[in-house]
Amino acid sequence: MAKEYEMVIGLEVHVELATRTKIFCGCSTVFGGRPNSHTCPVCTGMPGSLPVLNKKVLEYAVAVGLATNCRIAPYCKFDRKNYFYPDNPQNYQISQLYLPVCRNGYVEIEMDAGGADERKIRAQETAAYSQGDTEGARKACTRKVKRIGIHEIHMEEDAGKLLHDQRQDCTLVDYNRSGVPLIEIVSEPDMRSGEEVIAYLEKLRLIIQYLGASDCKLQEGSMRADVNISVREVGTETLGTRTEMKNLNSFRAITKAIEAERNRQIDLLEEGQTVVQETRRWDEAKELSYVMRSKEEAQDYRYFPDPDLAPVRISEAFLEEIRARQPEFCTEKRKRYGEEYDIPQYDIEIITNSKHMADIFEETVALGSQPKKVSNWLMVETLRLLKSREMDPEDIRFSPKHLAKLIDLTEKREINSTVAKEVFEIMFEEDIDPQRYVEEKGLKMVSDEGALRRVVEEVIAANPQSVQDYQSGKERALGFLVGQTMKAMKGKADPAGVGKLFKELL
Repeated sequence: MAKEYEMVIGLEVHVELATRTKIFCGCSTVFGGRPNSHTCPVCTGMPGSLPVLNKKVLEYAVAVGLATNCRIAPYCKFDRKNYFYPDNPQNYQISQLYLPVCRNGYVEIEMDAGGADERKIRAQETAAYSQGDTEGARKACTRKVKRIGIHEIHMEEDAGKLLHDQRQDCTLVDYNRSGVPLIEIVSEPDMRSGEEVIAYLEKLRLIIQYLGASDCKLQEGSMRADVNISVREVGTETLGTRTEMKNLNSFRAITKAIEAERNRQIDLLEEGQTVVQETRRWDEAKELSYVMRSKEEAQDYRYFPDPDLAPVRISEAFLEEIRARQPEFCTEKRKRYGEEYDIPQYDIEIITNSKHMADIFEETVALGSQPKKVSNWLMVETLRLLKSREMDPEDIRFSPKHLAKLIDLTEKREINSTVAKEVFEIMFEEDIDPQRYVEEKGLKMVSDEGALRRVVEEVIAANPQSVQDYQSGKERALGFLVGQTMKAMKGKADPAGVGKLFKELL
């Protein structure tokens, strides 16, 4: 009988915090500056320079800890992790090993009985509802909640960046990123599949984005995950030998890497070989991993307390201040939307999956637009443009004020739907005032019924065959006649009104 195996997975998630300055100095954290222009003696490790903790880093770390049900340490401190590497100018990294700021937390993820994550569940719900299968939709909504433990969250600094110049056959170092603040979120080994890993990461991403602590963009490196994987026979309590997977910069890469490493380890065990504890690097192009270093040969980092940084004492008053600032998170927001707004549950889930999009929705509704109209523009045109331009919802630039104006123009029938979509595309790119743009470009619908009637009569006279086809019962001919009228009116007419007028005259 063939053996059955299960995976045991834990994650180390590094999140770059959205502070304006670095963790221990006043240098800018803005991305994209000239190499080595955002540096000072502290973040380049000059002798005699002294670090000072950025209070905002502590606030963000505590806020994430509270949102993930962690116990916040009343006393924590920083340690030096000693190693030599060219991107590490101090020859040590300031981190927290012995007394991290947060411990023993958890987040809850939702899976269906088959192990599918929330995205698959939402797709199942939508498909069932669209087919009128209420029973199927109800079953899709039946979700299993699983708790993923968080071992600790600690604060630390990022390293610099190595730039390999192939033409000059040399390596350059940019220390702009050196000292950028990070939190590392270390999970317990509670995940058993790639789907659970993605659901956990998406839950963390939403929590942190709603806090405003980071944009959590994997592709830009502001959220990075190292995956620790081992396999064992089903029913066995003993953990297998784990490997660590690095260089995972997308959910797709994480899913592929987990599956590939699972298969690699099972193949080794089936062949009677042993799994070696090691760090492996994922090659996304080749969809395989290779050894970076063996854990047995890893250097001793000789951690010791940082003598230049005072321990941090966190008072109850400070904790209460952070608690009072916590926002309405995604789960609570979805519940409230269901009670307040008459929009489909699927729309609610997609809109609230981005705090920025949820803010746009709420602010546009507050300006007087109907929730369903706002939802339609976000769910259809906005998502279409985001997908075609390979953008994230956080990259949306148009303002709620301008979206409300565009909706108002269409509701008052000052512009038709075709013109509205054209104006929206410009607004999506440049956040123009749609009302001013419509007036400047002369895009308002013609309100002179006499002029419209004359054009319709001209189209009737010019297309006797189509008129005859329509009168013979061919409804498609009416669409042709309306199209000819819209062309003659340069799009400045209401297609529904034009169709009504044709029916009246014919």
